[in-house]
Amino acid sequence: MSAGKVFCIGFQKTGTTSLYAALTRLGYKTAAVVGRDWSADRLASQGAALCIETMRDFDAAQDMPWPVFYRELDAAYPGSKFILTLRDYEHWFASIEKHFGANGDEMQSFIYGRDAAAPAQAKARYLEIYAAHERAVRAHFADRPHDLLIMDLEKGDGWKALCDFLGRTPPDEPFPVKNRSHERKRLIFRIRRRIARFFGRYLAPEQI
Repeated sequence: MSAGKVFCIGFQKTGTTSLYAALTRLGYKTAAVVGRDWSADRLASQGAALCIETMRDFDAAQDMPWPVFYRELDAAYPGSKFILTLRDYEHWFASIEKHFGANGDEMQSFIYGRDAAAPAQAKARYLEIYAAHERAVRAHFADRPHDLLIMDLEKGDGWKALCDFLGRTPPDEPFPVKNRSHERKRLIFRIRRRIARFFGRYLAPEQI
């Protein structure tokens, strides 16, 4: 891999697991969630440093809290590429609400606020933060369009967009579609998720 990193800075439930699988298929060593067991306050004060340090051992990263720290990562790793995955706002929130429901956690508190740690009854806040993130990312890279790829997997973006952006040859196979609701219901997925959470903050289910 080149010295530049690849950062997936779309929020969870926008196709990040599919993107993880795609980057892994292209040969990128890809980090997943970090700071899962940290408090919201610690994520706010030390999360950027954690992400920067973690990336010394990886080629790419996706999932939380990476998207929040795109500015710091951009400064720490000049020459990197950034991928913003997007999804229809209503579809995105419905997926988030189905996944988390009324179950809040520290990562959600860090991103959406302590009073909106769970998406149930907090739709306006979640959509506000989601939209603000998109606007801020677009503005940050407004003068550097070659450093930012915007992908909407629901609309069919896949290997061509990704590989053109990264300068790679597309594999002769379908673009991976991962983490759909019916797949998460499968026993093997639930087992992999538990193992991933138990054995390391850097593991995604597909790494097990």
